[in-house]
Amino acid sequence: MPPLAELSGDDPALADPAAFHARVIRAAKPVVVRGLGAGLAAVKAAQAGPEAALDHLLGYDNGGQPELFLADPEIGGRYFYRENMAGFNFTRSKVPLAEAFAHIRRHAADPAAPTAYLGSMVASVYLPGFAEANRLGVVPPEIETRLWIGNASHVACHYDSYENLACVIAGSRRFTLYPPDAIGDLYVGPIDNTMAGQPASLASADPERFPRFAAARERAITVELAPGDALFLPKLWWHEVEATGPINVMLNHWWDATATGPDAPLLSMLFAMIALAERPEAERMAFRAFFDHYVFRPEGHPLAHLPEDQRGILRDLTGPAHGQVRAMVLRALRGG
Repeated sequence: MPPLAELSGDDPALADPAAFHARVIRAAKPVVVRGLGAGLAAVKAAQAGPEAALDHLLGYDNGGQPELFLADPEIGGRYFYRENMAGFNFTRSKVPLAEAFAHIRRHAADPAAPTAYLGSMVASVYLPGFAEANRLGVVPPEIETRLWIGNASHVACHYDSYENLACVIAGSRRFTLYPPDAIGDLYVGPIDNTMAGQPASLASADPERFPRFAAARERAITVELAPGDALFLPKLWWHEVEATGPINVMLNHWWDATATGPDAPLLSMLFAMIALAERPEAERMAFRAFFDHYVFRPEGHPLAHLPEDQRGILRDLTGPAHGQVRAMVLRALRGG
């Protein structure tokens, strides 16, 4: 695949959240922005070294206890399933932030000590004031800031259900990306036995065992991020993430930037699985044609042959019809 697009700091797409939405998010392609977070207080603090980045974060600590992953050094920071998927190769525990950071510092100084990792830590819950002091101007102000902090690690290939903007604060991150339609070549694990919520590719941890993974690797895009660099990922893009420094800090924002209502698209897919996936093939293909016609719309609006005022409830599903259709579905689910 071609290399990722990169934006310079003065690109009009970075003017504000509206410009970023119109020029980047709507295009639904990954984009790198070098130096987007260079002016953040945390990135400036980290210029004195990753230890200084941890000290800076502790200045916001309110005494909460985030969840910490701890693992034997033998796994090399690759947090994953155990053999035969019998549990995971790490432990989880809730500890004070200062204690978690002590584990991270310990392994950085002694590679024989367990590795430590804090993932998806909501800044407003554990570090009040941090988000306000480290706001990326392209992100709507109501979106939560999350932090990812730890030793060198390798997070299994997975997808996010939302748009993702990630920015390195300290250390470095290597992202390896695969497009959404690579899913069949990634040998995805179970949806209900996951490490952190999303199913993960089994192939990237054991490529020799999964022959189709070679096709996915041919399409992979790898990008290296230094402190201040940011990566925008559209929803459903597969990515594995390697933190390569002895101490690494990254912030990210997730939000559904194209939502037309409260319902998540993946919920509709889950319901379609139980309603359709085990039906006869001919029936599935018939419904596939209906899904294409009404939902995916390769030929445009399904009632394009009628004037707009004759399209009924399908005239505009982002308007009042949205609530009407939702009510119809909820009534049917309740048996009404």
